[in-house]
Amino acid sequence: MLMAENLPDDVRLILASQSPRRRALLQEAGYVFEVLAPDDWVESSFVTKGLSPTELALQLAHAKAKNVVEKMTRDVRPWVIVSADTVVEVANEILGKPHDRNDALRMLRLLNGKHQFVHTGVCLISHAGIELKRVGSTKLKMDLLLEDQIEEYLATDQWRGKAGAFGYQDGWDWLHVIEGEESNIVGLPMKMFAEMLCDLFNFQRH
Repeated sequence: MLMAENLPDDVRLILASQSPRRRALLQEAGYVFEVLAPDDWVESSFVTKGLSPTELALQLAHAKAKNVVEKMTRDVRPWVIVSADTVVEVANEILGKPHDRNDALRMLRLLNGKHQFVHTGVCLISHAGIELKRVGSTKLKMDLLLEDQIEEYLATDQWRGKAGAFGYQDGWDWLHVIEGEESNIVGLPMKMFAEMLCDLFNFQRH
């Protein structure tokens, strides 16, 4: 596995995301990287109809990465772009980021007391044009909450900008990991990401 300390010094790691949670995960793991966010229209104009949760996460991550690749065309230094997109799946429904408080309430009521899956699509694209795409999935269980508990959570505004209207990293004790990487729920499965980097550089050497 290619860990942060083994990343070649001459390769720029570019995070194609505005997510502070993904930035924090990379920083905590010791990666040196830059942030170059994709254009807002990439996600807002994406056609989701007919896609499974894993397909949606993967294709959105790929679309974001390709958008940032277009911004790197004049950069002659070696680089690797990493992008990710996270969706929540419950009862065959895909939950992205809530549009507003009412949408967040709808999502939390749907998730309340149930098992759910968090899928994060990750895409790596190198300056040499090599692409890798994978999906990390984590199974979660949410405790059965009273309506007052849901309202208390909504009042914190911590649901904003988070798939499924919740953030596991916020430390609420009513969310439990059943199977899979915890970092995947936050927005980037770090073990899988390191494995993908290793595979990417192995491909480039051949």
